[in-house]
Amino acid sequence: MHIDIVSDIACPWCFIGIERLERALAETKAEATVTLHPYLLDPDGPDSGTDIRARLRQKFGGDPTPAFANVERAARETGIPLDFEKVRMGYPTLRAHTLLRHAQTRGTQRALSRALFAAYFLEAKNIADPAVLAEIAAPHGFTAEEVAKLTSDTEELARTRQEADHAARSGVRGVPLFIFDGRSAISGAQPEAVFREAIRKAAG
Repeated sequence: MHIDIVSDIACPWCFIGIERLERALAETKAEATVTLHPYLLDPDGPDSGTDIRARLRQKFGGDPTPAFANVERAARETGIPLDFEKVRMGYPTLRAHTLLRHAQTRGTQRALSRALFAAYFLEAKNIADPAVLAEIAAPHGFTAEEVAKLTSDTEELARTRQEADHAARSGVRGVPLFIFDGRSAISGAQPEAVFREAIRKAAG
């Protein structure tokens, strides 16, 4: 089966949902090819980052702490030690998605995706910084020179942005989104049982 995933590295529910999918694939021993597609939750944020709490208060009003607690609880149930006290800043992910696109042809896209999520959400690293990206991508088939080139090439970055724009124009309003064999879709970080059932149906 083939599974397409639309997600953003800056989205904690994407981190949780993809991890749940990976666990479901391992439990069912299903063979699947997975392709990750970009979605930009904050396409024009500064590379230096923005204060997550201030941005959420401005966007939704109120204290985001209860929402953080809900995400942390779901993450820990999935084996992810997420602690939002460590994650204070949000960063644009255009460069990270550009590397993920190139990781697909190298067979390391899924592994690089998990490494990027961990670097941001567990280590609070600036995943907009090319030097940080070079460090993360090194074990996944990229040289520092390649990362520097890909993350500064205006055509490469424009292509990534176009792919993300295409997802939004196609009706994707929230991530993560999981599409099984182009036929059935699951939206959000659903329980592992939901993913297992979707895998069984797609395999059948």
